[in-house]
This record gives sequence, structure tokens and C-alpha cells, in this order.
Amino acid sequence: MTLVAFLLFMLLGMPIAFVLLASTFTFIMTSGNYRLLDNLPQVIFGSLEVFDLLAIPLFILLGEIMNEGGITRRIILAARAWFAWIPHSIAYVSLTSNLMLASIMGSATAQIAIMSRVMTPELERDGYDKGFAAALTAGAGLLGPIIPPSMVFIIYGVIAQVSIGAMFLGGILPGLVLFVLISGLVALIAKRAHKAGDSDKQRIPLWGATRGALLTLSIPLVIVGGIAFGIVTPTESAAAATLMALIIGGLLFRELKWGQLPGVLQRTARNTAIVLFLIAAAKAFGWVLVYNQIPQQVAALMQGATESPLIFMLLVFAMLILVGMVLDGIAALIILVPILLPVAQQSYGIDPIHFGIVTCMTLSLGLLTPPVGAGLYVASAISNVSLPRITKWITPFVLAACMVILLTIFNPWLVSIFR
Repeated sequence: MTLVAFLLFMLLGMPIAFVLLASTFTFIMTSGNYRLLDNLPQVIFGSLEVFDLLAIPLFILLGEIMNEGGITRRIILAARAWFAWIPHSIAYVSLTSNLMLASIMGSATAQIAIMSRVMTPELERDGYDKGFAAALTAGAGLLGPIIPPSMVFIIYGVIAQVSIGAMFLGGILPGLVLFVLISGLVALIAKRAHKAGDSDKQRIPLWGATRGALLTLSIPLVIVGGIAFGIVTPTESAAAATLMALIIGGLLFRELKWGQLPGVLQRTARNTAIVLFLIAAAKAFGWVLVYNQIPQQVAALMQGATESPLIFMLLVFAMLILVGMVLDGIAALIILVPILLPVAQQSYGIDPIHFGIVTCMTLSLGLLTPPVGAGLYVASAISNVSLPRITKWITPFVLAACMVILLTIFNPWLVSIFR
């Protein structure tokens, strides 16, 4: 009955957080176990009483300050100066800018929104097919959930009770491999997407552009370096990076004005509330699933299907691709990790960090796969490009991400090399 209610609410178009809460109440009412209502508020509020979750609003605030303080623009300008000598340089500018933003922002959807607003018009102006421009921006957004810091890594670390710092470090090499693969795709398809004359040979003073970006690049060094050397926790690194961005954008670049701060804080509060409400709703739904012994049933089903850890990981990969198509990635993470992780650890001896990196990367594909596909819709709306036109160009990027995930499944050392 709960599953039927869940699917019905989804088909009615309810926001996913309300779908999860409505399904939770449906289970309680249909089971007649009204005593669960006494514990439900404690479960919901308890899911948010985690110190590490403080990193989420801090990283959201960091992204807002970067955008308002001219930091994002300087990253893109520096990338244009560095790649001016390469054919189709503007495409590599878009990709490299995404990589650098991914190492600072932590939110793929926000990254896709910013880059769609900035880079899609630039690519179109330089003669590239608009569908390719939007697809490249959205596809490169897959780096956001993999390159640290990553919001989904933070949430997984909280749920699985594993080191968020270890998750951050584990995502570095798979993220760089994905960057290299997408770079290769750009080399193969950019020429076909280039319709007009080549105007991307504009020369930008290298030292001037680099000087403006050097301070900006110190932000990811603080985040990753501080965690790697055990100087700060992920939450503390988010606070330090936010303070640095505030100083750089407000005092050094002088582009962030006092009058802009109320709007920055308002957007941060709104986006934080959306994420935390979704976490609380998904936690309540996951609690009901655990109460109904769904994890034990899944464990029995998996153990009956295979005894091989590798086959188990491949089955999880296939399942999560399908789940990511219909369920928000954060909600799916909170619902499925308490079910699948105990099976992975206890029945197959899989490292929880390895399992977490694969799970987060796979669910992130949902950003670009309909019908949910939040990243796809953001790129489509901001770039004013139809979904079929984007889909034509974005499929190779999704396949590249699948290749990296499979590579990570078959080579667990990829997530442990920097730990």
C-alpha cells in the first residue's frame, strides 16, 4: 500500500519531499500503528541535529558569494587566457571552469545554473550549436557531485557515519578521470558542433587574467588541503572558504557590496531550507522502511541472487540508474543507503567509502536523465533550448560518466589512493 501511495503521489506531480512525507503517513495509517506518530517528530528533527550538515548552508553561501563577488567571472576569464591557443578553446574554457567551480561550490544544480547563464551564450556567440553549448555545460556539471567539496558526499557521510573528509579525498581521482574523458569527447565532437566562423581566438592578457584567478584558486586549496592534512573538518573548511570568498570578493575585488548581502543570505536560507526539508522527509520515509524490515528483505534477495561482491555492485549500479531517473538524488540517497549499505558491508565486505563514491556518482546521473533530471531542466530553461535538442548532444557525456563509475567499481583503489 505504501509503494502504491508513493507512486500515486509521484504521478500527481507532488514535490518529492511531500511525496515522502505523505507516503510515511499512509504507511502509519494503513498499518494502524499510530504509536509511530509519537516518534515521528523525534526522527524528523533528529535527522537534522548533525554538526556535519552545517557544511551544506556554508557551501551554498560560498557559491552565492563567489557569484556576486566576481570570483566566478575571474575563473572563466583565466580559463579563456590559458586555453586561447587550443582549437575550440571556448569549449575547454567551459569544461575547465566547471572543474574549478566544482572544487569550490559543492552543488551541481547551482553550478549548472551559473555556467548555463554565463557560458552557453559565449559558446553560441563563438559559433557553436546551442544544443551542444547547453549539453556541454550540463554534462560538465556532473563534476560537481564528484570533485570535493560535494553536497551528496556530505549527506552520505552523515547517513553512513563515515568520514566526510575520506569521501572528499576519495572523489578526487574519479572526478579527474571524468574530466579527462569529457575533454576527449570535446575534442571529438566540438568540430561537428561548430557551425559558424571561429571567433574564439580572442587574446586575453595571460598574466592579468591569471593574477585575478590566483586568489580564487586558494579557496579549493584551503578546502581540500585543510581536510587532507587534518587541519580542519569539512564543516570548518566550508566556514574558512566562505570567509575567504567574502574577503576576496568584498575587500580585494570590491565587487561584493554590503547592499547585496541580504539577497545573498536570503537565497542561501531558501536553498538550505529546501535541502534540509528534503533530508528530514526522506529520513522519515527511510525510518518507516527500516521499521517494515525492508533492508532485511533486500539483503535476502541480493544474497539469493549472487555471492560475488562485484556482481552485487553492478546490480546496485543498474538499480540506482533506474532510481535516479524518477527520484531526486538526495532523497534516493537518504532512502537507499540505510537499506543497501548494511548489505554491502556485512554480506559482501565492501568498503563503505568505495560504496559511497559509486552510489553518489550513479545517483548524480539522475541530474541529466528524464523525467526528473533537474540539471537537464535547469540547463534547458536558462539556455532556452528544447530537451530533445540537448539530449542529442548530452548522451556521450552520460556514457562517459557511466564508464568512470564502472571503472571505479572494478578498481576500488581509485577511491583510496589519496586517503
